[in-house]
Amino acid sequence: MPFASTDRYIASRDLEVSVNAAVKLQRPLLVKGEPGTGKTVLAQEVAAALGMPLIEWHIKSTTKAQQGLYEYDAVSRLRDGQLGDPRVHDVANYIVHGKLWEAFTSETPTVVLIDEIDKADIEFPNDLLLELDRMQFYVYETKQTIVARQRPVVIITSNNEKELPDAFLRRCFFHYIRFPDRETMEKIVAAHYPDIKASLAREALNVFFKIRDLPGLKKKPATSELLDWLKLLMIEDLSPEVLRSDDARLVIPPLHGALLKNEQDVSLFERLVFMSRRG
Repeated sequence: MPFASTDRYIASRDLEVSVNAAVKLQRPLLVKGEPGTGKTVLAQEVAAALGMPLIEWHIKSTTKAQQGLYEYDAVSRLRDGQLGDPRVHDVANYIVHGKLWEAFTSETPTVVLIDEIDKADIEFPNDLLLELDRMQFYVYETKQTIVARQRPVVIITSNNEKELPDAFLRRCFFHYIRFPDRETMEKIVAAHYPDIKASLAREALNVFFKIRDLPGLKKKPATSELLDWLKLLMIEDLSPEVLRSDDARLVIPPLHGALLKNEQDVSLFERLVFMSRRG
């Protein structure tokens, strides 16, 4: 089945087209966008829509491309050799399979998520060019070539923390997830919290978009922050009137810690609210 929006995940028409185009072209789908706009969840929904298992590779600053293929555990082999373990005679016993090896040798097609690729070293994407392009790699220790039995659907996410190499970009189908407009955000809220009071959702969205429009915010709240905040509002059973109160003591929204993530943004919001009320 082609990928499309579901009751749990609201995707724009452009995103649906991009996912299906990448699948048909058999190209990795590179997805960029603000943190918290659902890039990682997209891979989970694509796997569910296509009926494929999901293999997740979450990248850290210390992650090397080789780890996605395999690693040779020389330390364990040395230890076993000292203990007289007969396993040491077969080097294959000390080859640790990576996420791409797992996907390449799977009997059924899979969806592979390479999450936040921009966290790794700048050479990381280039080190995977051949493997993602030809869907194979060579294991030097065992002198074997691992070839993908079924070509996986590869989804790569980036938060734009650093530029990716041109050679890597040429091999990808690209999509930028734009921040949802008011109408789309209402659908997202309804999908996650179908029982939320309409008045509470309306007032919460008013506050949310006003905060996002404030100039100078270091970290604008995104979709994930909004959903966390709404969950707290519902748990506390706060009324919509609290969000639109003119009480001078309410300088920031209740439970604002779910929306504003650093002290600079809280201070900025307090100053702007104070100045607007003086005016």
